[in-house]
Amino acid sequence: MDASEVEFLAEKETVKIIPNFSLDKIYLIGGDLGPFNPGLPVDVPVWLALNLKQRQKCRIVPPAWMDVDKLEEMRDLERKEDTFTPVPSPYYMELTKLLLNFASDNIPKADEIRTLVKDIWDTRIAKLRLSADSFISQLEAHAKLDNLTLMEINTIRAFLLDSLNCLYKLRSNQHSGSSKGQFADF
Repeated sequence: MDASEVEFLAEKETVKIIPNFSLDKIYLIGGDLGPFNPGLPVDVPVWLALNLKQRQKCRIVPPAWMDVDKLEEMRDLERKEDTFTPVPSPYYMELTKLLLNFASDNIPKADEIRTLVKDIWDTRIAKLRLSADSFISQLEAHAKLDNLTLMEINTIRAFLLDSLNCLYKLRSNQHSGSSKGQFADF
């Protein structure tokens, strides 16, 4: 899975919009949406919210977690804890990127939010790299990935897989080399 596929999954998350048009309920494979009435909030998938926003048919209401105070608290907690802390959304990074790129005029303090989410991301990725380094250097066989998002796992996936494959090959060669030496002594 690459970053674009994770972003595609994130677009299925719901967000609240305030439409400026009227439309009865629409029936889609993924579920029913609407009815849409001007000025009345309605929950829709992010992909639809962005489409309507680009056509100037709605205003997007930012998710409750996309608030400067909440994000500062989350950043401080993430920096303080050794383990990964729970995130407000499994797609917090992707949603922030999408909403700030296409609807920053609907999000108060958008630049501060962008900076805070980037700080949280950087802190979590640094922890992930340290965890991966520790995991590999201690020759562990398995790891617990609590509170990581798909994008974070995707970021480290290639490095981790390559490292583990190299370790496996080294261990295999080491074991096969030592067993040959044992048989030679007999």
